[in-house]
Amino acid sequence: MVGSFAIQEGDPVMFDLGQLFKRADTVQRHLAAPLARSRLAYLGHRAEQGARPSTLRGIAALQVNLVRYLELGEDGKVAPAEVEAAAQRWVSQDPARRGGDAEGIRQRFVSQATCWLRFAGRLQVPAAPSHPHATEVAVFVEHMRRERGWSEATIRYRRSRAEEFLRRFCGGNRTLADITVGAVDCALSDKETRDGRIRTRATIRNHADALRAFFRFAEDRGWCWPGLAATITSPRVYKDATLPAGPSVEDLERLLATTEGDQPEDLRDRALLLTLSVYGLRAGEARGLRLDDIDWDAETLRVHRPKTGRTDLFPLSRRVGDAIARYLREARPRTDAREVFPSSRTPSVPLSLSKISSIVRNRMQRCGIDCRRRGAHALRHAFAQRLLEEGFSMQEIGDCLGHRSPASTAIYAKVDLARLRQVADFDLEGLT
Repeated sequence: MVGSFAIQEGDPVMFDLGQLFKRADTVQRHLAAPLARSRLAYLGHRAEQGARPSTLRGIAALQVNLVRYLELGEDGKVAPAEVEAAAQRWVSQDPARRGGDAEGIRQRFVSQATCWLRFAGRLQVPAAPSHPHATEVAVFVEHMRRERGWSEATIRYRRSRAEEFLRRFCGGNRTLADITVGAVDCALSDKETRDGRIRTRATIRNHADALRAFFRFAEDRGWCWPGLAATITSPRVYKDATLPAGPSVEDLERLLATTEGDQPEDLRDRALLLTLSVYGLRAGEARGLRLDDIDWDAETLRVHRPKTGRTDLFPLSRRVGDAIARYLREARPRTDAREVFPSSRTPSVPLSLSKISSIVRNRMQRCGIDCRRRGAHALRHAFAQRLLEEGFSMQEIGDCLGHRSPASTAIYAKVDLARLRQVADFDLEGLT
């Protein structure tokens, strides 16, 4: 028995609410709410992953609210939009939740609700619109990998852009030969302003380059009209048009100060933020770190570079090592996955790139850091700028960043504000 709730043979591991709530009436109230079996099974699952009692109490409360706000029954799927709407109603109907970090509270509600519904098999995942050219895309992917030798990151990006285009403009019985220049122009135009956001020139250029590569390959195979690839033009991106945009050293310390708590989320975020900022890693490089990449005896950290295919070995910083060690002992989900930063989902997978950037962005917003870039790449910019200010050469900075070409590093040398101020303050003794 769990409280007054009987567990049947073969049920998933249930959680004893008496471990969370001291008052018997509180336990009974939770057991009396609908979908008790599903809620307790998920709490048991999270407890096995190492979630703390305070986290489990929050999950239990959110589950009861979600059941009420969505009027959940014993069966049926729930769309993500319905979860978002329920979270918004939940926040807006309580003045205490409307103040302060209302958006953060809403996001936590959505995240926890989504994880529970996915665990219970109740989350409605919309199927991606299909297109009839999966075979052609697979051949294109094989060409990129075998013949061109492009990195897996480039292959994933160009495949996703081709599939995105084909799902929209080549559904049904349409062939690649039916694609017109107007359809390609429409796709690029939509990309500029989709979701109400104006994309940068570099983003549009990357999108155009991906489509051009696919249609050039399609032309060579006779799948589409000759000359279509040549009509795909990219916006001109001016060299050195933008400045590196990373937080200052002072801002980095403020950012790390937000992770000084003892909650599992704080321990994970501190280890992740230190790893990103001390080594200047890309989000994908941090995502790919495995337990075997840390040699505690030799005090080294091995970094795999998916973008360039190289592997670098760095000394393990004491500050980073201490943060990772504590995270591994006290906060990392209990999983057989070998990644240092796995998600709490089942089956476990590494944190997604968007999640890593979201962690950085939310922490920066929390402490009011005013920076043009607010994702994980901002910490990479800050790392490069710090090395530049300390007098390291472009070659040394490029080696630390894992760049193939010095041109990739040159962006960080465009401006050294401290030195520019020295030039501005230089006394020309009245000569103008």
